[in-house]
Amino acid sequence: MQEMLTQFQQELILYFKARFTLIYVVTSEEERLLKEIAGACENLGKPAYSWDVADSFVPLTESADKVDRPAKDPLSALDMILKIDQDAVFVLKDFHGLWDKNHQITRKIKNLAQNLKQTRKNIIVTSHVARVPDELSDQVYTIDYTPPDYDGIKQILDGFANIPNIKLNLTDLGKDRLIHSALGLTANQAQRVFAKAIVKKGGLDEQDIDLVTHEKKAIIRESGALEFYSATENINQVGGLDVLKDWLRSRGNCFSSSASDYGLTPPKGLLLIGVPGTGKSLTAKVVSGLWHQPLIRLDMGAVFGSLVGQSEENIRKALKLAETVSPCVLWIDEVEKGLSDSGGDSGTSSRVFGTLLSWMVEKKKPVFVVCTANNISRIPPEFSRAGRFDAIFFLDLPTFKERKEIFQVHLLKKRPVIDHYDLDQLARESEGYVGSEIEQAVIAAMVRAFNDGKREFTTEDILHVLKTREEVVPISISQKDNIRHLRRWLEEGRARSASFRETSSALKEQVKVPDFMTTPSIEIEGK
Repeated sequence: MQEMLTQFQQELILYFKARFTLIYVVTSEEERLLKEIAGACENLGKPAYSWDVADSFVPLTESADKVDRPAKDPLSALDMILKIDQDAVFVLKDFHGLWDKNHQITRKIKNLAQNLKQTRKNIIVTSHVARVPDELSDQVYTIDYTPPDYDGIKQILDGFANIPNIKLNLTDLGKDRLIHSALGLTANQAQRVFAKAIVKKGGLDEQDIDLVTHEKKAIIRESGALEFYSATENINQVGGLDVLKDWLRSRGNCFSSSASDYGLTPPKGLLLIGVPGTGKSLTAKVVSGLWHQPLIRLDMGAVFGSLVGQSEENIRKALKLAETVSPCVLWIDEVEKGLSDSGGDSGTSSRVFGTLLSWMVEKKKPVFVVCTANNISRIPPEFSRAGRFDAIFFLDLPTFKERKEIFQVHLLKKRPVIDHYDLDQLARESEGYVGSEIEQAVIAAMVRAFNDGKREFTTEDILHVLKTREEVVPISISQKDNIRHLRRWLEEGRARSASFRETSSALKEQVKVPDFMTTPSIEIEGK
């Protein structure tokens, strides 16, 4: 009885039948890939061979004849492919490293690809990087071989269940959670993580989800541009931003199967612009906790490499990995730093930006993108156009009510009871301070009290820090011009207020002008 074909094998068979003579598969999982290719070829009754500079030709299927004549150099191997009297599939391992150094090889494989169009032979080049010479771009069809999907991880897990003396103490729900926790790992990585847990305890149970998550963090971090975050923040840790929080709550169930049956598509993402320190990054973390989805941070600075084509390859790999881990939240912090093109990088920034834009439009997997930006002048207009994100929110200086809530959040982190702190007075005296500055003011007050005989810090200690500004200088003073520029997005209707439901024109009627700013801040006392 033939095994059921994977989606990749089905696609591969389609390419073989359509006579795609030169296929380029990008993967670091060579062993798993060869098994899939062999399975697809056996389904078709088609012989398959692999070739590399160490072992020459090796049969991959039972129908493949043994090749007696060695062909250790690439030019001889390409000659042999033409001479072998079988309509077969030939897998060339790591061939990208050979054609990069020898234009004769590039020309030879181009001639061969053209000659094989009249046959039923196919060539598959495997590599861990997507690097195809310009001369071959019209001849090659490139495929990304992604890590195992849910069914693939399940198959690996079931394989351990069949080994004697290994116990899987998992309910159906626990098994489902364990499989989801391993998504994004390669087959070898998943096997190693499961094996590690089994060696430690003799079996697998739901507690091993933490072990898998820990290993997954390290592996994703090794990718260079991605970092895995655990969902530790909750929505109660965000002071103010009521409109934004309500929006997030309303979209939480849109990833469910019932939402899909209703006709809803999963949300695409958010663009959060505004004053530094107002909670944009915290919001990204809160989305992950609120929706119970893993949070992956994309470091745009780490995307850019020194080699030609490396940056484009890095962003492509990172986005593919995010899709594999989906459903997830992809957090791109200070996105403007990776999207601005100074003109001195030979167009690399533009190509990386184009790759990101195309992916955001075309992605089919439920990856919710949260982009934050402090400097909107560096954001290309096409990035923020309608339809790119579900919503664009502006986070302004916190209002009286929001500052009061922020003080409450940070004081409760330090003390279980805060009734003796005058939150109203603290909120009034902290006008112009953002959330991160309020947190720092609380810490500075604690340091002051600790150094003064380890006494309990008081409202007066915090007020001293706020009034003297020795420890914290409000960003509303140091970045007045930038705040002015940011507010134009709200005034022009290009973003929604994260705090108020009213229109910008209605807000202007309720504006209060702080003493230290020449432009108004949106301040609704007691609201």
